[in-house]
Amino acid sequence: MLIGEVARRSGVSARMLRHYESLGLVGPSGRTGSGYREYSGDDVRRIFHIESLRSLGLSLREIGRALDDPGFTPSALVGDLIRQTRERIAAETELLARLRRIDAADPAGWEDVLQVLPLLQALGSKSADARQRAALSSGEEVPVPVEALVEAVLGETDPNVAGALRWALARAGDEGPALLAEGLGSPVAAVRERAAQSLAKLPGDAAAGELRRALTHPDTVVRGHAALALGARGAMEAIPTLVAMIVDGRNDTDAADALSVLAADAATADRIATRLVDRLADPGTGAPARGRLTQALAGIPGPTTARALVGLSEDADRAVAVTATYLLRLRGEGR
Repeated sequence: MLIGEVARRSGVSARMLRHYESLGLVGPSGRTGSGYREYSGDDVRRIFHIESLRSLGLSLREIGRALDDPGFTPSALVGDLIRQTRERIAAETELLARLRRIDAADPAGWEDVLQVLPLLQALGSKSADARQRAALSSGEEVPVPVEALVEAVLGETDPNVAGALRWALARAGDEGPALLAEGLGSPVAAVRERAAQSLAKLPGDAAAGELRRALTHPDTVVRGHAALALGARGAMEAIPTLVAMIVDGRNDTDAADALSVLAADAATADRIATRLVDRLADPGTGAPARGRLTQALAGIPGPTTARALVGLSEDADRAVAVTATYLLRLRGEGR
């Protein structure tokens, strides 16, 4: 089989076949009477083997070893190829993300691209100071895409940088809350918590809506951040979660403070007091939780709380009784 026919059947150009021959990878088994290269069936099979190994990312030198060295084992080489491929995919993925962020900034010209790019690079810096400066410099003249800010805040461990990123997010428009809410679905607990913390710091109805949905999140930490933020905003939906936090001892002091803020009118105060008293009366509520619930009544005004404290002042649990008696005296209702 002449070189032209081999090139047609194998899909490898005649020029590349000559290159393989110059490297000693493959060569014609014979020559015609006119001196033309003549390839055998074994030669063609070797060409297909070369192309198959090239498709795995092997260099021509490695292919030569693989085909000619009887002691050559593929395991180590394949392991290296897997590592190199993963590194290449990671680099390409980062490049794709960077291009998407630049596209999201809607640059009008290369000057805009050249302004946004350093900020995006700084957000990924190993220096916390550089990341913080990049977040604080995000503004109307050089706006950092919201997607980049959300990605940065979800991965940020430095509290000062995280604060700067949340500040930038609050100024970046209405897309932030929905993107942060996607972080609540992360399999990584720390990312879910950062998403909830960031949502809690964002103003506006969009963030409040995402926080309301987070009240039913399966992660207790996410529910807690949502309830505390909503309580500070006067949202009554947070009351059940705040009471549950007191029972469970999770940020119970903050939860009690949030309930006292919500108890601004008589009807809401009565509603909160009733829920606290119901949990106190629940046989499944343990002694430590009953103590925390009694203490939480301190911030709830109204007659329902007063009646509850009178009853609790004679509770069988001495710690509860002492706390209730003390609270009655503070309210000027003690005996």
